[in-house]
Amino acid sequence: MSEIKVCNSEDLQEGGMAYRFNVLYNGESTSAFVVRVDNEVRSFLNRCSHVPVEMDWNYGEFLDDSGRVIVCATHGANYDATDGQCLGGPCAGSPLVRLHVTERAGEVFWKPADLVTVPPEGIED
Repeated sequence: MSEIKVCNSEDLQEGGMAYRFNVLYNGESTSAFVVRVDNEVRSFLNRCSHVPVEMDWNYGEFLDDSGRVIVCATHGANYDATDGQCLGGPCAGSPLVRLHVTERAGEVFWKPADLVTVPPEGIED
């Protein structure tokens, strides 16, 4: 599968708002997001590993005040924003599903995989 442009690099500020986009996960429509942490783009399904609900507490807001921890708004599970590992709370050690993203020439690209693919209507959220 070829890469899909998700957003422009300038859409992502270090430790700031995420850029959401739509994906199919195991054939089910859901959203994903990309954030900038340690000056690198990181992407995950917008799906808590504790209970499969969207995690942002306001649209595109996932990170705590440190800009390094993803916090699920529903039950307070905490995840490392660099790799999606569970840091505490009801996620009980289960990580987030990570997506493969790259950044080049001022743009962020996502590489669909076997379980996470492009919806027929496209990725715009």
